[in-house]
Order: sequence, then structure tokens, then C-alpha cells
Amino acid sequence: MEKLRNFFSKFNDILSYQIYDSESIHITVGTFLSIVIAVIVVTYLLRIVHTVVVKKLPESDKNKFVSIFSFLKYLFYILVIIIILHTSGVNLTVLLTASAALFVGLGFALQNLFQDIISGILMILDQSIHVGDIIEVEGKVGKVFEIRLRSTRAITRDDKVIIIPNHIFLTNTIYNHTQNHNMTRESLIVGVAYGSDVALVTKILLDAVSHQKGVLKSPEAFVQFDDFGDSALIFSLNFFISNSFAVPRMRSEMRYNIDEQFRKNGVTIPFPQRDVHVFQQSPFLHQNTSTMPESGQVI
Repeated sequence: MEKLRNFFSKFNDILSYQIYDSESIHITVGTFLSIVIAVIVVTYLLRIVHTVVVKKLPESDKNKFVSIFSFLKYLFYILVIIIILHTSGVNLTVLLTASAALFVGLGFALQNLFQDIISGILMILDQSIHVGDIIEVEGKVGKVFEIRLRSTRAITRDDKVIIIPNHIFLTNTIYNHTQNHNMTRESLIVGVAYGSDVALVTKILLDAVSHQKGVLKSPEAFVQFDDFGDSALIFSLNFFISNSFAVPRMRSEMRYNIDEQFRKNGVTIPFPQRDVHVFQQSPFLHQNTSTMPESGQVI
């Protein structure tokens, strides 16, 4: 029994050994071990929570939860450490006061990082952007494949990845092609020569879109006579698709078909034309070229 008491006494002495000792801050081995054990326990608890919650979430929301969870995880660690230090008698006010200048400097240096993180959390909670959405940022169209706390990643039509800081989604205007639904209306502009049979042009355009793979049958495609242009009659072929990411290829295929049908039916796509009006004070002077001096002669 005496040996057991001696063991606990020595063990208590070890736990009470001062690692750092000052007027207001006393950190012992016991405090340090408590922090390590608490961090390990919190880690396992967070893993259990993560596993349980992820299993119940739909596939589209799993990535969003993982992003928020990775940020909250560090907050839990900080809170646990602060609570243990406080219960161990450490005066946290002194630590915070001593670190105030450091925190201010870090705040200025990391303000963009925190802005992106907060923006990422707001995006996830607001549901403004989803994985799979087709967005347009600074003239570039991309399909979102990953949303993180600091940035969002999208792949363009030419298989290049755009890394977008999340604060851009809150400060700039972003076009989301698929916010409401996957179906979008697209258009193709065609100009034909003046004097063309507009009914025939309309028929050719509708035939071209009816044979195009990927165009939805409902709602139906339609043609608009948009304007009398400077050199051409302007038509727009409007159609509906469920994958706007592939619209450039579809427009190209339809242009090939329309050009072929225009050639077969004698419909002309005109060159730009300009009328030039010449004003003069007196009639033109006509001169016989045979009486003109040869090159190099002086008149």
C-alpha cells in the first residue's frame, strides 16, 4: 500500500512539474498532457460525427459538409485548448494582451484568406453555387467540380481548370447558367442577302435545328427575324438544350448544315457592303492615255 502511495506521489510530482512558470502563466506537465489527451478525444469524436453525418447526406451535399467541417474542426481544437488552459489557472487575458499586436498583424496579412473562407461558408449555406453548375466568370464559362472553403474550381470547355477565390462570388456578378434548372435557351445568328426568300430561310433554319443532336423537342425551337442590317437580313435561330456546356460544338455543327442547305437553295450570305457617294464641283476630265507622258518624263 505504501508503494502505491509513493507511486501516486511521484506521479503527482511529475504532473505538477512546471514547464513554463511566470507571474501569471503556469504551465505544468499535467496541463500539457491534458491538452494532448483532449485533442485526441476530440479528434475521435469529430471522426464519429463526420462519418455519421456524411452517411445521411445526399451525394451533392457531402462536399459542402466536408468543407465546413474542416473549418469548424480547427475551431473545436482552439476552444478545447482555451478551456483546459483556463481551468488549469492560466491567465488568458495576459496571453491575449501580449499577442494583440501579433493578432493585428496576422489579421491584416490574412484578411483576404479569411474573406475567402467566410465567403465559402456563406456560399455553401446560401446554396448559390452547386457542384455541376455551369457558371460564367470574367468571360470564361466553366463547370464547377469542387467547392472548397477558400476557392472554387471549375473546368472550362477546353479542359482547363479555373481556380476562383470565393470572395469573387459575393463581390462580382456571376452568371449561373443552371441555377434554376439544367435547360437553357441558346441562339444562333444568321445573316442573308437582301431579296432572299425569308420563308425559305426560316424553313432551312428549323430543319437544321430539328436534326441537331442534343436539342430538346420541347420547348420547340423558333426563328426570329431580328433586324434589317446594313448588309443583310438578320435572323436568330433559338433552341433549348439541357447541356449548355456543349453549345459551341452544337452551333458549329448547325452552321455546317445551314451553309450546305443555303448553297443548295441559292440563299446567299452577303459580304459587308458600303455605298460610296462622290461629290465634286466640276465634271471629271477625261484624257487620252496615248498622249500621256511616259514614266519618268517631266511635263
